[in-house]
Amino acid sequence: MSRAMVPSQQKLAEKLTILNDRGRGMLTRIYNIKKMSIYSPNKKKMLTKTDSKPAFLSDKSLDSVFKYLHKKFPNIDNHAGALQVINNIKQDVVKSLSLYYFTFVDIMDFKDHVVDLLTTIDACQVHMDVTLNYDLTVNYLNLISTYVSLMILMSRVEDRRVVLSLYNVAYEYLNASSDPSFPRLGQMVIDYDIPLRKLSEEFVPHSRVVVPALLSLHKIYPKRNLPADQMRATGMLSLLAEPLKIMNVPNTDMVQCEYLSLDSMEKWIIFSMMLCHTYLQEAQLWDLWKTALQSGYIVQLCRDEVLHIHSYINTFFESLKGHNLHKRITEVKDLQHQALQSSPAIHRERRKFLRSALKELALIFTDQPGLLGPKGLYVFQALAVARDEIHWLLRHFDNPPSKKHTVKLSQEDFVDRQLPELLFNMEELKSLLRKYNQVVQRYFVQYLAGYDAVLLNQLIQEITNDSNLAHCPEDESVILSSLYNTIAGLSVKQVEANEVFDFRGVRLDWFRLQAYTSVSRAGLVLRDHQDLGKHLNMIVFHTKLVDYLDELINETGDLSIYCFYHQIFEHQFKQCMEFPAQHRFSIVFPIICGHFMNATHELCPEERHSIGTTSVQYAHWFLKEMSDEVNQVITAICEEQCMLNYKLLPKHSAASILQSSNKHKKNKDKKKQVGPEEEKPGTESVRKNRENFTRMDKLHMALTELCYAINHCNVIQVWEHGFVPREFFIQHLETRFNKALVGMMMYNPDTSEIAKPSELLSSVKAIMSVLQGLENYVQIDIARVFNSVLPQQTQATDSFNGEKTITANYTNWYLEVLLRRVTVNIGQIVYSPNHKAFVTVATDNNSKENLYLAAEEYADLTELRALAELIGPYGMRYLGERLMGHVASQVDELKKLVIQNKEVLFNMRTSFDKPEVMRDLFRRLGRPVKQQGNTKNQVSDVDSVLMRMTIIGILLSFRSLAQDALLDVLEDRIPFLMASVQDLQHFVPNMKDTKYSHMKQQVVNEMASAAGLSCDIDPLLISALRSQKNEDGERKASTSSDTEVANESDYELACLLMVFVAVSIPTLAKKDVSVFKASLEGNLSNCHCLAKAVNQIAGALFTIHGPGDVSDRLQEFLALASSSLLRLGQSQEQEKETFKNRESVYILLDLIVQESPYLTMDLLESCFPYALLRNAYHTVYKASAVDI
Repeated sequence: MSRAMVPSQQKLAEKLTILNDRGRGMLTRIYNIKKMSIYSPNKKKMLTKTDSKPAFLSDKSLDSVFKYLHKKFPNIDNHAGALQVINNIKQDVVKSLSLYYFTFVDIMDFKDHVVDLLTTIDACQVHMDVTLNYDLTVNYLNLISTYVSLMILMSRVEDRRVVLSLYNVAYEYLNASSDPSFPRLGQMVIDYDIPLRKLSEEFVPHSRVVVPALLSLHKIYPKRNLPADQMRATGMLSLLAEPLKIMNVPNTDMVQCEYLSLDSMEKWIIFSMMLCHTYLQEAQLWDLWKTALQSGYIVQLCRDEVLHIHSYINTFFESLKGHNLHKRITEVKDLQHQALQSSPAIHRERRKFLRSALKELALIFTDQPGLLGPKGLYVFQALAVARDEIHWLLRHFDNPPSKKHTVKLSQEDFVDRQLPELLFNMEELKSLLRKYNQVVQRYFVQYLAGYDAVLLNQLIQEITNDSNLAHCPEDESVILSSLYNTIAGLSVKQVEANEVFDFRGVRLDWFRLQAYTSVSRAGLVLRDHQDLGKHLNMIVFHTKLVDYLDELINETGDLSIYCFYHQIFEHQFKQCMEFPAQHRFSIVFPIICGHFMNATHELCPEERHSIGTTSVQYAHWFLKEMSDEVNQVITAICEEQCMLNYKLLPKHSAASILQSSNKHKKNKDKKKQVGPEEEKPGTESVRKNRENFTRMDKLHMALTELCYAINHCNVIQVWEHGFVPREFFIQHLETRFNKALVGMMMYNPDTSEIAKPSELLSSVKAIMSVLQGLENYVQIDIARVFNSVLPQQTQATDSFNGEKTITANYTNWYLEVLLRRVTVNIGQIVYSPNHKAFVTVATDNNSKENLYLAAEEYADLTELRALAELIGPYGMRYLGERLMGHVASQVDELKKLVIQNKEVLFNMRTSFDKPEVMRDLFRRLGRPVKQQGNTKNQVSDVDSVLMRMTIIGILLSFRSLAQDALLDVLEDRIPFLMASVQDLQHFVPNMKDTKYSHMKQQVVNEMASAAGLSCDIDPLLISALRSQKNEDGERKASTSSDTEVANESDYELACLLMVFVAVSIPTLAKKDVSVFKASLEGNLSNCHCLAKAVNQIAGALFTIHGPGDVSDRLQEFLALASSSLLRLGQSQEQEKETFKNRESVYILLDLIVQESPYLTMDLLESCFPYALLRNAYHTVYKASAVDI
């Protein structure tokens, strides 16, 4: 005995909801399986992802097994000899293929449930109308679409027979019986080899429900599928078309249909009419079918899996024998031709219209966000239409039609250079909805309670009072009362209190009510109360705007499809970066990466990681490319500014000065042609017409657009990561700025070329001014960039890549190039205290190499000031440390010379008042020494000592010059702090304990030296010599444990070194290059630098090795040196000619005293007559005047 079906017991709403979600999950799983196809009988090889492929499937010895399984499927004889090899790997097979196998089992279960539900719906005689019972109809049509897509996609998995059979054979070997699901599974695979044939048979009884559902689309689909001209004419998506109604809610009785996906509707129409093709004779259905097939030639199955729909339909129709479908096949071919011919242009124009429409909406809602309440529907309409157009473009661009067709497609219809603008406007509308979420909530909470609840109550009363309705069924009555009570109790205070709303129950109740009232013989028939159905659809939309806003945004504007069209995604981004007008919209590409996770499903968790990783990698790449592009533009602007700044350098004024001076001279030859006048700096800023864009104008325009993109959003959420575009930009800017600083030095180690510090400083300041202007374009702290990069240039290596910095390169150049040339090419480069610079002296012997290097252009006070400003106190200290390292190595060599002549020097120290003895001892000291590998040039130890002391003097003179430059810079930059440092240096607090007092003096001296102040003894020199002493002590520790003896030896060597220098000074008078030049205030051989060398070395050595008797030892040095020089005056006439530069050497003695903080002029006069000094100065200055 049959019983009547009770609609509430069938759970139609719940089943549709669950099966639709499960269908999407099964589509995702079968899609992943297809993409990881293992074996193809057609290609006869293993395919694709080797990392996820079991090892046994790559075994070539199993190829015959695979062929046998494919051929015999599904009736496999497990006892066949060819399958015995599987017995050895049965556990591995079952473990590896279980996911694959049970995916097909789940598809079979899903199919069973779908067939059962569709049969139940047929039995209940449910009436479908998308404008009335929206949720029921949409879910029903979605289920059919998903079911058909799943079956088609399953039939396209080429290795399904082999793997299912392989698993079943291994399972039987393992469990002594085949898997219970395999027989039905095998039959399903066979049945759906040609899926539409089986599906069309299944859907014969379902057509009574499917056809009315499709007919209801006739009210919506034609209005949505309009060409761009009609959209403009009707004022679609325009808030300004009717300005008087701008505050009104859109007047529509099918609100949810307004943002229904056009792609979905076309899939419903095409798939349903393929299965129910006998109904194509009806005019409305034929109209829907024709329009859908004209709209495009590609239909999406899942993600990037698509159908060339016209060819697929014709293949299906041709397979149906006895139905006489030749007319339909011809019609489909005509529709295909029309789609190929017209649809690309139609969609191109539609995208063009959407760009302007969405931009207008974004501007209006940005200015008046309150309109998001009454006009929020426009946003979802715009997002849905734009998303459909983007989906259409992607699948048609990626799947061109076959070459059989004669229609030639224009690539301009598919390569949309302005697509980023459309994508950007979509994201802008979404961000406005999220930003003003509370505005929308407040509006619709009041709307639900103040209008929707009142009208719903009236409609319920009308139903209660309806004479045609005997009584309202209990279930329906309870649901309606619950709906009214829920929305009537809403209040704005709930929004202000940030209360979390949840109307999922309301929406599910309305879904249930649709199912109860849409069946035949329902107590309450929804068709008879259409106002109630349409109003409840409106209420559901309003509740979604309160608690379901993010999901509604994803439903209408999700662009996760780009995850599966990554090549097109990259191409569109590159195209955007090549088109300056689209630069400002480039930020949309990393934002879209945040959509990728929307494509995942909980039934396929294994793909979450790969999709998430892909999204993060693409977001990182996009932001990196954008930052690089901005930095390239900035670099180009900096280059232009540096060139303009270069023209303003003082050296370029010489030509202008010369030209102006020539104008005042009378030119006798009037016919003489005058060359073109050079372009003066500043002429580039003169323009006669604003329309003529210069290169700088274009660069600044590009910078404005790119910075707009970088500055558009604070954080981009992608998967579980947050990307901050401005931080990306700053990091790349710091790296680029750091490289630019070193690059502008133009340092070439091979040719020893390098930029002048003053020119580099000028370029750096020009770049910094450009970078400071960035704050007008993007919200960044440029001072942070300077503070991060510039201090690193004061160190030897940077922290970015560990590369050499400005400090390292300039230090290396000054020490290894400039000062080496000063010391090697004697008489060509002179340190001039008068000029405060190293000066190249023009002589006949100068080589081309040295003429190329003008020392005063690199080593004067101006250039060293620029260097100090570039590398700062830290960099100058590094320069000083490296320099003192060279000094320490020279002192070490001097000690070796002293040790070789220790006995002679000891005798000379005690016999300085015995002229004859001193003369004999000096002869022994001045004997030429043969050098290894050089038999021609023999140099005495006296010459070696003087040469090395001169080198030390040159290095110390450069150090003094650098310190003066640093002091000038710091006094200008930090005058108050420098005043405090100077006070500390002059007034060191006294302490009773001399040990701590000495330590305090040392600390203060180090601080003063770092600030550029001069000290009696350079702390860096003491440090260098002390470290050398420690190294020598460690070497000697293995041979001698007596440290006191070692200290005495060092002290004695220091004393003898001063003796050696003192007795060697008179030999300078023999050399021509020792002549004193009054204009330079120095000797051509730089021997005047001995004054600084003697005082500094003596002070440092006796401070380290001795009891602090620096003054006594220098007095001893003065006595020895003066007595040796006085003997020059007592020499015979022949010897006087030999010592022709005697007066220049006398002046050296005066310089030593002037340089020393320990010697006075009184001591000098007691040892050396002042008359000799006065005559010496008179002689050398007179000789210098004659040379001039």
